[in-house]
Amino acid sequence: MTMTALPTQLADLSAVEALSLFHHRELSPVELTKDCLARIRRDNPAVNAFAHVDEAGALAAARASEARWQAGTPSGPLDGIPTTIKDLTLTAGMPTRFGSATSSPDGPWETDAPISGHLRDAGAVIIGKTTSPEFGWKGVTDNPLHGVTRNPWDHRLTPGGSSGGAAAAAALNLGLLHQGSDAGGSIRIPCSFTGTFGIKPTFGWVPQWPASAMSLLSHLGPMTRTAADSALMLSVMAQPDTRDGYLGNPRADDWLSPPPDSLAGWRIAFSPDLGYVDVAPDIAARVREAVEALQALGATIEEVDPGFDSPLEVFNTLWFAGASQVLERLDSAQQSLLDPDFLAIARRGAAIPLRDYLTACHTREQLIARMQGFHERYDLLVTPTMPIAPFEAGHNVPPGSRYREWMDWTPFSYPFNLTQQPAASLPCGLDAQGLPVGLHLVGPRFQDLKVLHAAQLLEDLLPDMPSPTS
Repeated sequence: MTMTALPTQLADLSAVEALSLFHHRELSPVELTKDCLARIRRDNPAVNAFAHVDEAGALAAARASEARWQAGTPSGPLDGIPTTIKDLTLTAGMPTRFGSATSSPDGPWETDAPISGHLRDAGAVIIGKTTSPEFGWKGVTDNPLHGVTRNPWDHRLTPGGSSGGAAAAAALNLGLLHQGSDAGGSIRIPCSFTGTFGIKPTFGWVPQWPASAMSLLSHLGPMTRTAADSALMLSVMAQPDTRDGYLGNPRADDWLSPPPDSLAGWRIAFSPDLGYVDVAPDIAARVREAVEALQALGATIEEVDPGFDSPLEVFNTLWFAGASQVLERLDSAQQSLLDPDFLAIARRGAAIPLRDYLTACHTREQLIARMQGFHERYDLLVTPTMPIAPFEAGHNVPPGSRYREWMDWTPFSYPFNLTQQPAASLPCGLDAQGLPVGLHLVGPRFQDLKVLHAAQLLEDLLPDMPSPTS
């Protein structure tokens, strides 16, 4: 059973548009929040995007925002915008369960992570927490606590992960801004599978506390329906916090600066397959068409690979070792409640010799240096976001495929967690099945604006995405 998403103005609004309507007193934050909550009640049972919805708290925050707008004193750049937080991020007044039956439902829930606090201080109306696989461990979204999250385009399919709840909510506009996290593709995979926009910003822009078990692989970023909304969200999220042990670049950036009129003078590398990835032909065709749009914007396109071999072994060594840290705080009874596949990976990580871990760290450093040199020649690297289409929900890999683990079918995403570069997924059309295809835009470290500006220009040239079904 399917039903087209409401073709009303409120259901289609971007955050930038909503703020303009607030400013001109043509829309109330209460009206917008009520609309979002009504559509969550209608649509969420089919997709299971939310681990928690706080209707009373959201309406109270919206009423406070409405009063500030009426007085002409909005509290910040997001005042009144319905916003969601991933279930891995501490949020005062809401449970953070990490998708795990090992967590306690009792709280207390008294602390905001830096980004939750920044969003709240900017006036965002936090309406709830979105689903994640247990501890964010894989590229699809299901967990022992909240069950299976599904793709709004086809409920039989996965939205990807680990920020799959945020992506499903973004696709249906169940909230206008959504926080995701990405340690191996967890923003970009679900954005590609759901036809939404998301960016993994350069590591160090967005403060992390408490630190992820995946440490230097993990990035926090926005997931929205437009690149401009993600830039707006980053203008709030990318603020330093003294609790952040990985502070990378505390300087301010002009996240809201408009894109240039064209990409004239830009050199863009297009790698259809990184030199070693098998990509579905219909996906490859949509990506190549999007690259032609980059050329129409004035960029010089060179088809070239970045020149590294698959870093899967390096990534797995660091990822598995990070997963093992979760086991250290769980007793045997709690470990028995874990997703069995996550438990197996964590145990593999615990057995990794220190020598192998340090070798992986050294190889990662070499990859960072290679990509830094690559971007001395190219403003951006463009690839597909995903080589395959969304597949049946409730599975870690496409049933009957050659893949054994989720990392095997996400070869375009995790290399750029190793290098800590900004990387975004932008919808660029539909495949032969009528499912979204993502274009992957990768920039030099701390040059996230290049990614955001290219994405904003491309949005005007690429085919309009139809609404998903619900």
